[in-house]
Amino acid sequence: MRPDALRGAVVVVAGAGISGLAAARALLDLGARVTVTDARPEALTDLPDGAVAGSEDALPAGTALVVTGPGRRPDHPLVRSGVPVVGETELAWWLGSARPEPPAWLVATGTNGKTTTTGMLAAILRASDLDAVACGNIGYPAVDAVRAGHPVLAVELSSFQLHWSPSIVPAAGCVLNVAEDHLDWHGSMDAYAAAKARALRGPVAVAGVDDGRAAALLAAAPAPRRVGVTLGEPRAGQLGVVDGTLVDRAFSDGVELAPAADVEPGGPPGVTDALAAAALARAHGVAPAAVRAGLAGFRPGRHRAERVAEVDGVGYVDDSKATNPHAAAASLAAAGEHVVWIAGGLLKGASVDELVARHAGRLRGVVVIGTDRSEILGALARHAPEVPVSEVVAGDDGPMPSAVRRAADLARPGDVVLLAPAAASMDQFRDYADRGEAFARAVRALVPSGGVGASA
Repeated sequence: MRPDALRGAVVVVAGAGISGLAAARALLDLGARVTVTDARPEALTDLPDGAVAGSEDALPAGTALVVTGPGRRPDHPLVRSGVPVVGETELAWWLGSARPEPPAWLVATGTNGKTTTTGMLAAILRASDLDAVACGNIGYPAVDAVRAGHPVLAVELSSFQLHWSPSIVPAAGCVLNVAEDHLDWHGSMDAYAAAKARALRGPVAVAGVDDGRAAALLAAAPAPRRVGVTLGEPRAGQLGVVDGTLVDRAFSDGVELAPAADVEPGGPPGVTDALAAAALARAHGVAPAAVRAGLAGFRPGRHRAERVAEVDGVGYVDDSKATNPHAAAASLAAAGEHVVWIAGGLLKGASVDELVARHAGRLRGVVVIGTDRSEILGALARHAPEVPVSEVVAGDDGPMPSAVRRAADLARPGDVVLLAPAAASMDQFRDYADRGEAFARAVRALVPSGGVGASA
């Protein structure tokens, strides 16, 4: 849709979160008549000038378009009203496409690693002196990035955003991996994978070919140029690792990009993310030196395998961002030989049996929290019956202080207490960051006044 077609149109913005309010501001500037709805009445008390609050129960008469928040399911009554429904990122695409020189969208998606990849990509683009910004699911709405005039966008897109953005065709797009997540929303793995595959419809498609599902999406992608990234030695048309160095055999004949040892976060997931970011940047014409400089200067965000402290010889690591079993598996693999694992929350339909079976041998103990405790407890009983397990039902000071104290009791010097929940946080916390902060506070409470061992 052309943005000028929205002048005077009645548009409902369903959801008054960050992206919803950004969409509302953009629509008002286009001259649309904007109604904002939200299931939380308190979210409708501070709307942009010109927007009015509406009800979730019914659309205003004459509604021409619904712009929905990304988490709104396809079976929601507003969605089933018969009125066209799109997401904020689709609106951003319309705005950018209407410009004489549309911005270049470089898109990263996947079950895990997309935030890190997007941050790495933005760092590489800036090291190449490009006016680029990270946006989308990373916290800065794409519609704001487009309206600010940035010519290059490093865009993190979730499966929800891709579902609600049918027109987006990125200049280059990447699917890092595909594992069970959000099945309660999409209904099946096939539907979830199909949403991710929308990132691969542009001129250049990139995927992590060490992941079987992502490799299959790449093989089926309509993109004229398909690029794989691998932790192994790359073939022609791939980026990979040779003798500890990231190497490009897709956009050049084996040029070295950066030492793998310089990548943060380290380990296989971090190196895969770096290769994907490099591939997207190289697809945009970025030189190898800028890839090297961008990766060297990048530091991951909070709550991603973040070492909080060492107390009595036990390390405490906050990986609250591990919100699904696939992410938790990578976190457990990198944590060390003996781990006390704090897990639980909202599993969103995902199974943890394979996760527990694969990592049972490294578990010193497990502390289980959250709504879907029974699924995790059942998997532990089936696949790790010898591992001590503690279930946190409730606590006067919240679930995390009790969970950390119980984990500390199970741990021995040299062990790691790892918060890698394999589940979403919204049952007991505001979001994954709130959960990570609660973990850090509880860990620091273990250190006696004047004690030794806490570290940033």
